[in-house]
Amino acid sequence: MPGKSEGLLVGLSMGTTKTTMIVAERNPRYPDSVHVIGFGNAPSRGISKGIIVSLQDARQSVMKAFQEAQSITGISPKRLSSVIVAFNAMDVQSESTHGMVTLGGRDSKAVEKSDLNRVIDRARDNLALRSNMYSLHMIPTSYELDGRAIDEPLNMNGNQLDIWLQTVAVPMTYVQNVVNCVQTAGLDVRGLVLKPIASSLGAIYEEEMRAGCISICVGGGTTGIVLYRSGRAFRVMSIPIGGDHIRSDIATVLHIPFGEAEHLKKRLFTTDPEALRREGIDVDLATQAIVARVEELFGEYVRNALAECTPQHFPSGVILSGGVSDTPGIEMMLEDILQMPVRKVTEPIYKMPPGLDNAAYVSAAGILKFHVMTENDPYLFMESDQLLPGLSERSEKRERQEQKRAERRERERDRNDDEDEDSNYYRNEDEQEEYEEDEYYEEEQPRENIGELMRRLTSRFKKLF
Repeated sequence: MPGKSEGLLVGLSMGTTKTTMIVAERNPRYPDSVHVIGFGNAPSRGISKGIIVSLQDARQSVMKAFQEAQSITGISPKRLSSVIVAFNAMDVQSESTHGMVTLGGRDSKAVEKSDLNRVIDRARDNLALRSNMYSLHMIPTSYELDGRAIDEPLNMNGNQLDIWLQTVAVPMTYVQNVVNCVQTAGLDVRGLVLKPIASSLGAIYEEEMRAGCISICVGGGTTGIVLYRSGRAFRVMSIPIGGDHIRSDIATVLHIPFGEAEHLKKRLFTTDPEALRREGIDVDLATQAIVARVEELFGEYVRNALAECTPQHFPSGVILSGGVSDTPGIEMMLEDILQMPVRKVTEPIYKMPPGLDNAAYVSAAGILKFHVMTENDPYLFMESDQLLPGLSERSEKRERQEQKRAERRERERDRNDDEDEDSNYYRNEDEQEEYEEDEYYEEEQPRENIGELMRRLTSRFKKLF
């Protein structure tokens, strides 16, 4: 399973401010629980707004976090080297598509894994990704069996299976850079998870997911938003504004270096203001800079992103996490802007070691939750392909497949136009059906679906005779 070595779960969270490696172990008696046994922390270098801008510097941060985790746990580097990586992407494409398959003709049949794979493929066929985008997560948001909404279709009987699939895609170059960075640091990438999703999993309780909620995580360089309904993420967004912008604002208005501004940002709400004033710090001006930036983030960017969301759709409200969420009064500001209840996260869902038991480390805990959830249900967060080895080859193959789908859609449009001009374009309905079947199967179906192809052809011959 991803990131698992003899009961170990190992995650790597690559953020703008810090790079964290988290190590936990599973208890066979309680498969849904984990016990954190160690971690490694390093300041992030070579990452700006969540994106790698210097491969060498980012690699050094990964290596330092890895070395510290190994030192704290005493576990051999080999056993710690298989990791799931959480990373950010500024350009996130989150699209919903629908797929449908028939199961047993006149007689109903139980849904098998092959049926789930078929209906997922149908939903993917309807997806139009932008050029050079990688399908990082494919999330089934809802199923229907014979028109009835169901939670889990496997082994249930019916005639028709529908799926609504949420695909979360990021630029391929981001993925390649992350994988190259981690690999060259001596680690094995066993899986990837987008940081907004990891942060949400580390902050939200399952009952909140089922009822419907919005996760907002304000990190160092980005703000991640994930919408949940019926226990599943159905939309993911990323805003390129975070705590680093607050630090820059403080540095600008007070005319101090970035390092001092970062230190002051942390002290402003934990130190007596009069003590800061005695040091010559303009506390009021620094506070105004923070409030103005947070109001801009929530009042403009977040509110616009959630313009179509109403409290009725999200009974559990907003769950706010990330390092910036420690700002006093920030939850009241967000409640006033969104007109929704806000719960500010004080600690991750799993018990963390001292120093990590705060809202800034929800993504590290979320990687562990991602481990558990994907092991229990491999259909919850699916990747379009296993990344390694051969990422570049799969990328090229995926691009060819997407190009073929685009060409097929273009031919369909041309044929529809021709039909409008000539109602006798097809000599008869059988010829039209044959043409469409040939178009659908032309280099589209994987070789392992030959049995399915034969069943479809047999069904067609029965109709003819």
